[in-house]
Amino acid sequence: MGWKMCGMRDTHSTLQCKAVFATPQGATETGRMEKLVNCFYRRPDAVSRLICFPWAGGGSLHYAQWGKLFDSSIEVFSIRLPGRESRCRELFAADMDHIVKEVTSVLLPQLKEKPFAFFGHSFGSLISFAVAHKLKENHGLEPTHLFVSGAPAPHLKSRNPAQKRSDYSDEEFLKWLTAVGGTPPEILANQELLKLVLPVLRADLKIVENFFYEKPPKPVFSCAVTCFDGTSDVPHDLEAWKDLTSGEVDIHKLPGGHFYLKDPANEHFLVKHITKSFETAEMSYF
Repeated sequence: MGWKMCGMRDTHSTLQCKAVFATPQGATETGRMEKLVNCFYRRPDAVSRLICFPWAGGGSLHYAQWGKLFDSSIEVFSIRLPGRESRCRELFAADMDHIVKEVTSVLLPQLKEKPFAFFGHSFGSLISFAVAHKLKENHGLEPTHLFVSGAPAPHLKSRNPAQKRSDYSDEEFLKWLTAVGGTPPEILANQELLKLVLPVLRADLKIVENFFYEKPPKPVFSCAVTCFDGTSDVPHDLEAWKDLTSGEVDIHKLPGGHFYLKDPANEHFLVKHITKSFETAEMSYF
């Protein structure tokens, strides 16, 4: 597999949001898709799909809204992890392997249908890498493009500090979150919301802290990789992503902190760049 991991389950979150997804598959497949995927804008005739993975503590709603920003050639699937939104009664994922197994088993038929790309921000970048790695290793599939945002390459030792931050007290944890800007300010300012979000953040952080990946002797992907980052975010070693693919790697730094992608101007840049990348990939795919 290329990585090793360990972890433990946590209590579930009480965050709830209504999410709708419809699919013509059988009842079992439909239920699994409804749990995992949030797709506000169904486009069965789209040429390509963009699969989006959430940041730590995040849900599926932000990326599900992206569907309206892309034209009819791209369908957006937003991944909903256990323990949040309509899955709030489920235990959090025990480790990265838990997430990867669910995503690959549920989405494999769709991923075989047409070209697809992954987008992940922060924790979502790590998930997108792990899922892409599993698909390449077990099924010979890979995205046409891997878009990673606000995250260092998974094999960097600096990614894992000596002290696990998921073990911090609530006070220490909040102080650290505020310092690194890793949580939207509207959440940090709302005590009631914080009580709901903190368990999710801790659970996701445990997965990050217990995910280890050694630098491969040769690139594991051939697809292009684009790295996005906020100019005011904590510095990330984006150059190291070049170790993982034989394809082209480009880097774009946009104004803002860790959540630079929520700025409308930056969001417009992301959508335009992703669309252009799809168009380029399609010319060589068909």
